[in-house]
Amino acid sequence: MDEFQLIEHFFRPQGKGPGVLIGPGDDAAVLQPSEGCQLVMTMDTLVSGRHFPEDFSAFDIGWRSLAVNLSDLAAMGAVPRWCLLSLSLPEADEHWLKEFCEGFYALAQEEGITLVGGDMVRGALQITVQATGEVRAGRALLRSGARTGDRICIGGVPGEAALGLRQWQAGVRDGDAVASFTRPRPQMKLGKKLRGMASACIDISDGLLADLQHILDESGRGVAQAPGAIIKLSSLPNSTAIESEPDMDIRQKAQLSGGDDYLLLFTLPSMFNVPQGCYEIGRVTTESGLRVLDENGAPIDVNVKGWTHF
Repeated sequence: MDEFQLIEHFFRPQGKGPGVLIGPGDDAAVLQPSEGCQLVMTMDTLVSGRHFPEDFSAFDIGWRSLAVNLSDLAAMGAVPRWCLLSLSLPEADEHWLKEFCEGFYALAQEEGITLVGGDMVRGALQITVQATGEVRAGRALLRSGARTGDRICIGGVPGEAALGLRQWQAGVRDGDAVASFTRPRPQMKLGKKLRGMASACIDISDGLLADLQHILDESGRGVAQAPGAIIKLSSLPNSTAIESEPDMDIRQKAQLSGGDDYLLLFTLPSMFNVPQGCYEIGRVTTESGLRVLDENGAPIDVNVKGWTHF
């Protein structure tokens, strides 16, 4: 198949859904937002060998490319609606495309998002997804609302994906940690639940400490003194995937600095209960700076706080 036949076969049949007036087939999509809603838009690019291993299955690449974008929408409390897909492929491999689409559409159907267009070119393997969601006017979750005394909470167990990557690189292809790494699950329901509760929210893609620092930075803009935070090691939740790593230093680094968890990290004022399945791991403080305390309450040094591209 040529480019246009591939698009017609693999992508055009999916372009129908709520609010889609014109889907794949024209120069651009025509969409109808819901009344009283604001649009929430995000975009991520995944590069082979950089954002996923080169020996990843096409299904897992398709799943992951959509999941990382949906996680951004979850962090804003948005309902997913539509997405665009740009594919750079070394060759027109129909078997690979079929498997990629199976992974992409499996998550798309699960979360109710519709592919409405995109692009396909020849080049090194690279996937870009632009996702659009909706949220009632003024109800979007932001990074900038954390205040002194707020509890710092997380929507699951951090570090599993980082350990999963480590195991993958060692040749392991199954187990809880590997599953967390290969097929992240965006926390869409939690994001919607946090609207009107969380004072600030972000998804963990670069590492717990790195992304918490983003909340502190944004919450400190325009105020006399930027807030700080204390994280307690003893409060970090555990799991069988974490316990599968016997080296405590590697565990600690994975939980504090490992990326690709795609869990929601949020601050919660005292009048709200911590949602079920979430964990309180620290507090927002008046004293600026981000500190990690060990089991005895003593500060520890964390050299690497998370992923950086450059």
